[in-house]
Amino acid sequence: MVHSSPSLPPLDTLETFARAARLGSFSAAAEESGVTHGAVSRQVSRLERWMGVRLFERKARGVNLTPEGMRFFARTEEALALLGNSGERWSPRRAKAVVRLSVTPSVASLWLFRRLARLEGSDIHLELVLEHRLADLGEGSDLAIRCGKGPWAGVRGVQLWQEKAFPIASPALAERLRRGNDAQALLELPILHDSNIEGWRRWLAPEGVDYVPRGQDRRFEDYNLVIDACCQGLGIALARPPLSAAALDEGRLVPVSDRTIDYHVAFHLIRSDEALRGPAAELAVRLLREAGHDEAAISSFTAPGRKG
Repeated sequence: MVHSSPSLPPLDTLETFARAARLGSFSAAAEESGVTHGAVSRQVSRLERWMGVRLFERKARGVNLTPEGMRFFARTEEALALLGNSGERWSPRRAKAVVRLSVTPSVASLWLFRRLARLEGSDIHLELVLEHRLADLGEGSDLAIRCGKGPWAGVRGVQLWQEKAFPIASPALAERLRRGNDAQALLELPILHDSNIEGWRRWLAPEGVDYVPRGQDRRFEDYNLVIDACCQGLGIALARPPLSAAALDEGRLVPVSDRTIDYHVAFHLIRSDEALRGPAAELAVRLLREAGHDEAAISSFTAPGRKG
């Protein structure tokens, strides 16, 4: 997991900067790192924006450090050497290829973690960037999983799964609904939802209910908190398979209605249009197989993009 600090430069940019400074070329740094020229350029630009100075003079046949870049390069080399010589290794599984996946906390905790061993195998170390904002694949992430309607400009995406949503509750709370499970019966209990209430509006609308959140209802930013609150009997939630599958399979939650709706947004696996690195392409294959995609869809998504 990656965290940022306002008092420190973006740490994931430092090794890229140092490599480009040593080699005097973004292209050479990209080749040594196994990424594209564009990815190196964006990392350096991100670092320059944070510092507020130009670190390199861009030339037709390479790059030269500016005076500010020379001073910062010396400090960066010292910092990287200190970390490299540390008795405690901060980069585990050095024999594995590191792939960075930007993902929301709910997908990580409810779907990805239980599949992590199969996704990593013996050759990949998956580094998770947990965030809600729109993923910027130019900031070092190889792939991203985001929820929305798509498509998005400048990236290639594929829908991971189609969600059939239906109301769920803890077994104890479900007992209170034995005499009815229509909209009016459900609305006697608190409704649990995330930051988007459209799912509940769509489920309740066929029974003539124009749902507006009430004081007794509860809103959570992440869907994993919706599931946790529902398991604790705090209210009724909408199942969003496969994210809700484990809680249902384990009996911590039960359906309280057979009526389902197609959820209005979906989770997508997203990549840059630039060619994927080999390990990132392999992780994409494994993610899509776990999500139930066939080989034709997988090949279409992982096919080489434009050159960076």
